[in-house]
Amino acid sequence: MTTHQQQQQQHHAGQQPPQPQGTLLSDPPTDGISSLDFHPSHPSLLLVASWDKTTRLYDVDANTTHLLQTFTNPAPVLDVAFSSHHNTLFSAGLDAKLRSSDYSVESPSTTTTNVIGSHDEPIRCVQYATQTSQVITGSWDMTVGLWDPRQNTSLGKFKQPAKVFSLDVVDYSLVVAMAGRSIYIYDIRNMKETMQRRESTLKFMTRSVKCMPDAKGFVTASIEGRVAVNYFDPEVEREKKYAFKCHRGVGENGQEMIYPVNSLSFHPVYGTFASGGADGVVNIWDSTNRKRLKQYPGYVNGVAAVSFNCDGRYLAVADSYTYEQGPKSHPPDNIYIKRMSDTECRPKTKQPTS
Repeated sequence: MTTHQQQQQQHHAGQQPPQPQGTLLSDPPTDGISSLDFHPSHPSLLLVASWDKTTRLYDVDANTTHLLQTFTNPAPVLDVAFSSHHNTLFSAGLDAKLRSSDYSVESPSTTTTNVIGSHDEPIRCVQYATQTSQVITGSWDMTVGLWDPRQNTSLGKFKQPAKVFSLDVVDYSLVVAMAGRSIYIYDIRNMKETMQRRESTLKFMTRSVKCMPDAKGFVTASIEGRVAVNYFDPEVEREKKYAFKCHRGVGENGQEMIYPVNSLSFHPVYGTFASGGADGVVNIWDSTNRKRLKQYPGYVNGVAAVSFNCDGRYLAVADSYTYEQGPKSHPPDNIYIKRMSDTECRPKTKQPTS
């Protein structure tokens, strides 16, 4: 049962369905939303990737929320990333090409787009590594690509054991999540050697991986309504790793409904994180104390992507159908910008025991 169907049932039963939290962003994509990414230092700049073959740049400042620029690609866009050093963004998708585009907030009509390189199959994910000023791509051709965007050159492609579904980088540590539940950890300064080869602690396919802001570990999410918290240090991993169920509900006949967890995003200040699921719910988690801090239901199509901005004041939520039930009619896809307070994201202090 979809979130939209649940809300229709609530309406027919005389119940008021929950409403999505946040300000509705104008001029959203016209097809499914695949990725959201806030700028690493400009708190109001948001990138959106879509199956409508566009990359969109928004200014989500509370007083001036609007679409700044639209970049059109030949094929659906699966992921986007900002450069932290220049007014440059990166996009990749089903046409297997990595593109860079220069943007100007002051003169949005002036843009330049270049193809940096390509994979043999679609590029599922793209990240910008601030420490090395390099772009990292993960593809369904079972390789990870390293690129120098200043020279538009490839620095190498590195074979993986399976299709790449998600990757993330913090400092010099790269985490690659693949089909077959494989998770590889690299030092991006030496991609020829794999630092760690792991099997996911989750039993089903990984949908998303995000690294902790303090660079101590990472979090993964699966299609089977679970999230796992993991650590880079093998000794800490043995002592502290854990997984938990989430994004679940009760269906018409009382049976448990399990939804994919589509997206994760860490709060940059407090280290808590958001998860977005196909159940149309966003949760805020305190991984240290193993507690859920907040829950925001009501996103009728399901949550395809979430992203905190660089100071943690905004959380972008993509209310977008991810086709778990195949093609069907559904409400329009939208993006909401929720202003976050400290109390919603700050970890709870444990009370001393007497």
